[in-house]
Amino acid sequence: MQATSNLHHGRAVIPAALREQLGLHDGDQLIWRVRDGELVATTRRAQLHRAQQRFQQTVPKGAPSLSEELAADRRRAADQE
Repeated sequence: MQATSNLHHGRAVIPAALREQLGLHDGDQLIWRVRDGELVATTRRAQLHRAQQRFQQTVPKGAPSLSEELAADRRRAADQE
């Protein structure tokens, strides 16, 4: 979807259709950056989702869960005390 808005006193309105599509609500924090001469806005939620996807691509399918291994190690250590 493409939409336009005008800059007024350094502020721009994000059109409602885009806010709805992205799940943005009043008070949500946007993170701004310039990439290849374009202004890009994102959210922490979107950044987290992207990081999770990248991480999942690096972990081989069927690899053991490191958090489950850590929890099992902690249980064994607690049992030995």
